[in-house]
Amino acid sequence: MLVDNIKLVVKAGNGGDGAATFLRNEGKAKGGPDGGNGGNGGSVYFQGSTNVNDLREFRYKKRIEADDGIPGKHKKLFGKNAQDLTILLPLGTRVTDTTSGKVVEIIDTTTPILIAKGGKGGRGNTEFKSATNQSPRYAEKGTPGEEKKLFLELRIIADVGLIGLPNAGKSSLLSVLTNANPKIGNYPFTTLEPNIGMMNSHAIADIPGLIEGASKGKGLGVEFLKHIEKTKVLVHCIDSCAEDVQKVYSTVRKEFEQYNTSLLDKPEIILFTKTDLADEEIIKNNLKILKKKGDKVLACSIYNQESLNSLKQALDNMLQ
Repeated sequence: MLVDNIKLVVKAGNGGDGAATFLRNEGKAKGGPDGGNGGNGGSVYFQGSTNVNDLREFRYKKRIEADDGIPGKHKKLFGKNAQDLTILLPLGTRVTDTTSGKVVEIIDTTTPILIAKGGKGGRGNTEFKSATNQSPRYAEKGTPGEEKKLFLELRIIADVGLIGLPNAGKSSLLSVLTNANPKIGNYPFTTLEPNIGMMNSHAIADIPGLIEGASKGKGLGVEFLKHIEKTKVLVHCIDSCAEDVQKVYSTVRKEFEQYNTSLLDKPEIILFTKTDLADEEIIKNNLKILKKKGDKVLACSIYNQESLNSLKQALDNMLQ
Protein backbone atom coordinates (compact mmCIF):
# COMPACT_ATOMS: atom_id res chain seq x y z
CA MET A 1 0.00 0.00 0.00
CA LEU A 2 1.28 3.43 -0.97
CA VAL A 3 1.61 5.73 2.05
CA ASP A 4 1.73 9.25 0.63
CA ASN A 5 0.77 11.48 3.57
CA ILE A 6 1.59 11.35 7.23
CA LYS A 7 1.60 13.50 10.38
CA LEU A 8 4.91 13.58 12.20
CA VAL A 9 6.40 15.27 15.27
CA VAL A 10 10.12 16.03 15.06
CA LYS A 11 12.12 17.01 18.15
CA ALA A 12 15.70 18.25 18.06
CA GLY A 13 17.98 17.41 20.97
CA ASN A 14 18.30 19.66 24.02
CA GLY A 15 21.59 21.32 24.82
CA GLY A 16 23.54 19.80 27.70
CA ASP A 17 23.73 21.76 30.96
CA GLY A 18 26.93 23.49 31.97
CA ALA A 19 28.62 22.25 35.13
CA ALA A 20 29.05 24.30 38.33
CA THR A 21 32.03 22.51 39.93
CA PHE A 22 35.25 23.46 41.69
CA LEU A 23 38.72 22.00 41.51
CA ARG A 24 39.35 19.51 44.29
CA ASN A 25 42.52 17.40 44.55
CA GLU A 26 45.26 16.46 46.99
CA GLY A 27 47.04 19.77 46.54
CA LYS A 28 43.96 21.98 46.53
CA ALA A 29 41.12 21.54 48.93
CA LYS A 30 39.41 24.66 47.66
CA GLY A 31 40.36 25.30 44.07
CA GLY A 32 38.72 27.63 41.59
CA PRO A 33 35.76 26.92 39.29
CA ASP A 34 36.34 24.16 36.73
CA GLY A 35 32.87 23.41 35.32
CA GLY A 36 32.83 22.66 31.61
CA ASN A 37 30.27 23.66 29.00
CA GLY A 38 27.46 21.37 27.88
CA GLY A 39 27.33 19.98 24.34
CA ASN A 40 24.88 21.10 21.67
CA GLY A 41 21.80 19.02 20.98
CA GLY A 42 21.44 17.22 17.65
CA SER A 43 19.55 18.98 14.85
CA VAL A 44 17.10 17.20 12.55
CA TYR A 45 17.52 17.39 8.77
CA PHE A 46 15.44 16.04 5.87
CA GLN A 47 17.15 14.94 2.68
CA GLY A 48 15.87 13.44 -0.57
CA SER A 49 16.74 9.89 -1.58
CA THR A 50 16.01 7.84 -4.70
CA ASN A 51 16.06 4.68 -2.55
CA VAL A 52 12.90 5.65 -0.67
CA ASN A 53 9.58 5.28 -2.52
CA ASP A 54 6.96 6.43 -0.03
CA LEU A 55 6.34 7.42 3.60
CA ARG A 56 5.50 4.00 5.03
CA GLU A 57 8.45 4.22 7.44
CA PHE A 58 6.46 6.77 9.47
CA ARG A 59 3.13 4.98 9.40
CA TYR A 60 3.51 3.88 13.02
CA LYS A 61 6.54 5.96 14.04
CA LYS A 62 4.86 9.30 14.70
CA ARG A 63 7.63 10.96 16.71
CA ILE A 64 11.33 11.29 15.92
CA GLU A 65 13.85 12.71 18.38
CA ALA A 66 17.51 13.61 18.00
CA ASP A 67 19.89 13.01 20.92
CA ASP A 68 20.55 15.59 23.62
CA GLY A 69 23.95 17.17 24.15
CA ILE A 70 26.08 15.74 26.97
CA PRO A 71 26.29 17.91 30.14
CA GLY A 72 29.61 19.52 31.04
CA LYS A 73 31.74 18.02 33.81
CA HIS A 74 34.41 19.03 36.30
CA LYS A 75 38.03 19.66 35.30
CA LYS A 76 36.74 21.91 32.49
CA LEU A 77 35.52 18.89 30.54
CA PHE A 78 33.11 19.98 27.81
CA GLY A 79 30.12 17.79 27.06
CA LYS A 80 30.06 16.12 23.65
CA ASN A 81 27.86 17.59 20.93
CA ALA A 82 25.06 15.21 19.91
CA GLN A 83 25.11 13.88 16.38
CA ASP A 84 22.70 15.48 13.93
CA LEU A 85 19.90 13.26 12.64
CA THR A 86 19.25 13.08 8.88
CA ILE A 87 15.96 11.53 7.73
CA LEU A 88 15.71 10.34 4.13
CA LEU A 89 12.50 11.11 2.24
CA PRO A 90 11.35 10.36 -1.30
CA LEU A 91 11.78 13.11 -3.87
CA GLY A 92 8.59 15.10 -4.28
CA THR A 93 7.74 15.18 -0.57
CA ARG A 94 6.13 18.42 0.58
CA VAL A 95 6.75 19.22 4.25
CA THR A 96 4.34 21.61 5.98
CA ASP A 97 4.89 23.03 9.46
CA THR A 98 1.33 22.85 10.79
CA THR A 99 1.99 25.60 13.33
CA SER A 100 3.65 28.25 11.18
CA GLY A 101 2.34 27.13 7.80
CA LYS A 102 5.85 27.15 6.32
CA VAL A 103 6.27 24.73 3.41
CA VAL A 104 9.45 23.16 2.02
CA GLU A 105 9.80 20.61 -0.77
CA ILE A 106 12.32 17.80 -1.07
CA ILE A 107 13.58 18.21 -4.63
CA ASP A 108 17.14 16.83 -4.70
CA THR A 109 19.40 14.25 -3.07
CA THR A 110 22.32 16.52 -2.21
CA THR A 111 20.95 19.32 -0.04
CA PRO A 112 19.99 18.53 3.58
CA ILE A 113 17.20 20.81 4.82
CA LEU A 114 17.28 21.91 8.46
CA ILE A 115 13.91 21.11 10.00
CA ALA A 116 14.50 21.43 13.76
CA LYS A 117 17.58 23.08 15.26
CA GLY A 118 19.26 21.48 18.26
CA GLY A 119 19.50 23.34 21.56
CA LYS A 120 22.70 25.13 22.53
CA GLY A 121 24.84 23.74 25.33
CA GLY A 122 24.92 25.74 28.56
CA ARG A 123 28.10 27.41 29.79
CA GLY A 124 29.92 26.01 32.81
CA ASN A 125 30.80 28.18 35.80
CA THR A 126 34.33 28.61 34.44
CA GLU A 127 32.84 30.90 31.78
CA PHE A 128 31.40 33.22 34.44
CA LYS A 129 34.64 33.76 36.41
CA SER A 130 35.65 37.42 36.55
CA ALA A 131 37.76 39.83 38.58
CA THR A 132 34.77 40.63 40.74
CA ASN A 133 33.45 37.09 40.96
CA GLN A 134 36.26 34.59 41.42
CA SER A 135 34.03 31.67 42.47
CA PRO A 136 30.74 31.66 40.55
CA ARG A 137 28.49 28.94 41.95
CA TYR A 138 26.13 28.81 39.02
CA ALA A 139 26.18 27.48 35.48
CA GLU A 140 23.93 27.85 32.49
CA LYS A 141 21.21 25.39 31.52
CA GLY A 142 21.21 24.05 27.99
CA THR A 143 18.48 25.46 25.75
CA PRO A 144 15.72 23.12 24.49
CA GLY A 145 15.81 21.80 20.95
CA GLU A 146 13.09 22.86 18.54
CA GLU A 147 9.98 20.71 18.23
CA LYS A 148 7.95 20.80 15.01
CA LYS A 149 4.57 19.32 14.14
CA LEU A 150 4.70 18.42 10.47
CA PHE A 151 2.47 17.16 7.69
CA LEU A 152 4.35 15.19 5.04
CA GLU A 153 2.72 14.76 1.64
CA LEU A 154 4.31 12.82 -1.19
CA ARG A 155 3.74 14.07 -4.72
CA ILE A 156 5.29 11.53 -7.05
CA ILE A 157 7.88 12.90 -9.45
CA ALA A 158 7.65 11.33 -12.90
CA ASP A 159 8.49 12.65 -16.34
CA VAL A 160 5.29 11.27 -17.87
CA GLY A 161 1.86 10.79 -16.34
CA LEU A 162 -0.67 8.41 -17.89
CA ILE A 163 -4.11 9.84 -17.18
CA GLY A 164 -7.70 9.11 -18.20
CA LEU A 165 -10.97 7.62 -17.05
CA PRO A 166 -11.01 4.20 -15.38
CA ASN A 167 -10.34 1.21 -17.65
CA ALA A 168 -8.74 3.35 -20.39
CA GLY A 169 -5.79 0.97 -20.80
CA LYS A 170 -3.22 2.94 -18.83
CA SER A 171 -1.83 0.01 -16.84
CA SER A 172 -1.49 -2.18 -19.93
CA LEU A 173 0.31 0.66 -21.70
CA LEU A 174 2.68 1.14 -18.77
CA SER A 175 3.54 -2.56 -18.77
CA VAL A 176 4.65 -2.52 -22.43
CA LEU A 177 6.43 0.85 -22.32
CA THR A 178 8.41 0.12 -19.15
CA ASN A 179 9.59 -2.59 -16.78
CA ALA A 180 6.60 -2.10 -14.44
CA ASN A 181 4.15 -4.90 -13.62
CA PRO A 182 0.93 -3.17 -12.56
CA LYS A 183 -2.27 -5.04 -11.79
CA ILE A 184 -4.35 -5.24 -14.96
CA GLY A 185 -8.06 -6.04 -15.20
CA ASN A 186 -11.03 -5.36 -17.45
CA TYR A 187 -12.97 -3.40 -14.83
CA PRO A 188 -12.81 0.12 -13.35
CA PHE A 189 -10.35 1.04 -10.60
CA THR A 190 -8.02 -1.91 -11.12
CA THR A 191 -5.24 0.54 -10.25
CA LEU A 192 -5.67 1.77 -6.67
CA GLU A 193 -2.32 3.52 -6.34
CA PRO A 194 0.18 5.06 -8.77
CA ASN A 195 2.58 2.67 -10.48
CA ILE A 196 5.93 3.82 -11.86
CA GLY A 197 8.14 2.27 -14.51
CA MET A 198 11.20 3.41 -16.45
CA MET A 199 11.30 3.96 -20.21
CA ASN A 200 15.02 4.37 -20.82
CA SER A 201 15.89 7.22 -18.43
CA HIS A 202 12.34 8.56 -18.13
CA ALA A 203 9.98 7.69 -15.28
CA ILE A 204 6.38 7.04 -16.31
CA ALA A 205 3.56 7.00 -13.74
CA ASP A 206 0.21 5.29 -14.23
CA ILE A 207 -2.19 7.56 -12.34
CA PRO A 208 -5.37 5.81 -11.09
CA GLY A 209 -8.48 6.56 -13.16
CA LEU A 210 -10.28 9.83 -12.62
CA ILE A 211 -14.04 10.31 -12.69
CA GLU A 212 -16.35 13.28 -12.82
CA GLY A 213 -16.19 14.95 -9.40
CA ALA A 214 -12.65 13.73 -8.62
CA SER A 215 -11.53 17.26 -7.73
CA LYS A 216 -14.20 17.22 -4.99
CA GLY A 217 -13.05 13.86 -3.64
CA LYS A 218 -15.25 11.45 -5.58
CA GLY A 219 -13.80 8.11 -6.67
CA LEU A 220 -10.10 8.14 -5.84
CA GLY A 221 -10.38 11.93 -5.88
CA VAL A 222 -7.66 14.38 -4.96
CA GLU A 223 -5.59 11.57 -3.43
CA PHE A 224 -4.10 11.06 -6.89
CA LEU A 225 -4.76 14.31 -8.73
CA LYS A 226 -1.85 15.73 -6.70
CA HIS A 227 0.55 13.22 -8.27
CA ILE A 228 -0.06 14.71 -11.71
CA GLU A 229 1.31 18.11 -10.65
CA LYS A 230 4.96 17.03 -10.78
CA THR A 231 4.87 15.39 -14.23
CA LYS A 232 6.41 17.08 -17.28
CA VAL A 233 4.20 15.50 -19.95
CA LEU A 234 0.71 14.02 -19.76
CA VAL A 235 -0.57 11.18 -21.93
CA HIS A 236 -4.35 11.39 -21.91
CA CYS A 237 -5.52 7.84 -22.61
CA ILE A 238 -8.97 7.42 -24.17
CA ASP A 239 -10.54 4.07 -24.99
CA SER A 240 -11.00 3.86 -28.77
CA CYS A 241 -14.35 2.16 -28.17
CA ALA A 242 -15.71 5.10 -26.15
CA GLU A 243 -19.02 6.41 -27.55
CA ASP A 244 -18.44 10.15 -26.96
CA VAL A 245 -14.69 10.85 -27.00
CA GLN A 246 -15.19 14.59 -26.73
CA LYS A 247 -17.13 14.15 -23.48
CA VAL A 248 -14.52 11.69 -22.16
CA TYR A 249 -11.72 14.17 -22.87
CA SER A 250 -13.65 17.11 -21.39
CA THR A 251 -14.49 15.21 -18.18
CA VAL A 252 -10.84 14.87 -17.19
CA ARG A 253 -9.93 18.39 -18.32
CA LYS A 254 -12.78 19.82 -16.25
CA GLU A 255 -11.44 18.09 -13.13
CA PHE A 256 -8.00 19.58 -13.84
CA GLU A 257 -9.51 23.03 -14.10
CA GLN A 258 -11.34 22.71 -10.78
CA TYR A 259 -8.34 21.21 -8.97
CA ASN A 260 -5.43 23.26 -10.36
CA THR A 261 -5.61 25.23 -13.60
CA SER A 262 -1.84 24.90 -14.14
CA LEU A 263 -2.45 21.26 -15.10
CA LEU A 264 -4.19 22.49 -18.24
CA ASP A 265 -0.93 24.05 -19.45
CA LYS A 266 1.15 20.87 -19.30
CA PRO A 267 2.36 19.42 -22.62
CA GLU A 268 -0.05 16.66 -23.59
CA ILE A 269 -0.45 13.74 -25.94
CA ILE A 270 -4.02 12.58 -26.58
CA LEU A 271 -3.77 8.84 -27.07
CA PHE A 272 -6.49 6.51 -28.31
CA THR A 273 -5.84 3.10 -26.78
CA LYS A 274 -7.09 -0.42 -27.58
CA THR A 275 -7.23 0.27 -31.32
CA ASP A 276 -7.23 -3.49 -31.92
CA LEU A 277 -10.77 -3.58 -30.51
CA ALA A 278 -12.26 -0.67 -32.49
CA ASP A 279 -13.40 -0.21 -36.09
CA GLU A 280 -10.87 1.64 -38.25
CA GLU A 281 -13.42 4.20 -39.45
CA ILE A 282 -14.44 5.02 -35.87
CA ILE A 283 -10.80 5.53 -34.93
CA LYS A 284 -10.24 7.91 -37.86
CA ASN A 285 -13.35 9.88 -36.95
CA ASN A 286 -12.29 10.12 -33.29
CA LEU A 287 -8.81 11.28 -34.27
CA LYS A 288 -10.37 13.99 -36.40
CA ILE A 289 -12.61 15.15 -33.54
CA LEU A 290 -9.83 15.49 -30.98
CA LYS A 291 -7.14 16.89 -33.26
CA LYS A 292 -8.94 20.18 -32.66
CA LYS A 293 -8.14 19.83 -28.94
CA GLY A 294 -4.41 19.15 -29.00
CA ASP A 295 -1.31 19.34 -31.15
CA LYS A 296 -0.45 15.67 -30.64
CA VAL A 297 -3.15 13.06 -31.15
CA LEU A 298 -2.04 9.44 -31.59
CA ALA A 299 -3.60 5.99 -31.60
CA CYS A 300 -2.02 2.74 -30.46
CA SER A 301 -2.49 -0.84 -29.42
CA ILE A 302 -0.26 -2.71 -27.02
CA TYR A 303 -0.16 -5.43 -29.70
CA ASN A 304 1.09 -3.07 -32.43
CA GLN A 305 4.78 -2.35 -31.99
CA GLU A 306 4.84 0.30 -34.70
CA SER A 307 2.23 2.39 -32.88
CA LEU A 308 4.13 1.97 -29.60
CA ASN A 309 7.35 3.11 -31.27
CA SER A 310 5.58 6.22 -32.55
CA LEU A 311 4.39 6.99 -29.03
CA LYS A 312 7.88 6.49 -27.57
CA GLN A 313 9.38 8.79 -30.19
CA ALA A 314 6.79 11.47 -29.50
CA LEU A 315 7.51 11.28 -25.77
CA ASP A 316 11.27 11.47 -26.32
CA ASN A 317 10.85 14.55 -28.49
CA MET A 318 8.65 16.31 -25.95
CA LEU A 319 10.89 15.48 -22.99
CA GLN A 320 13.97 16.74 -24.78
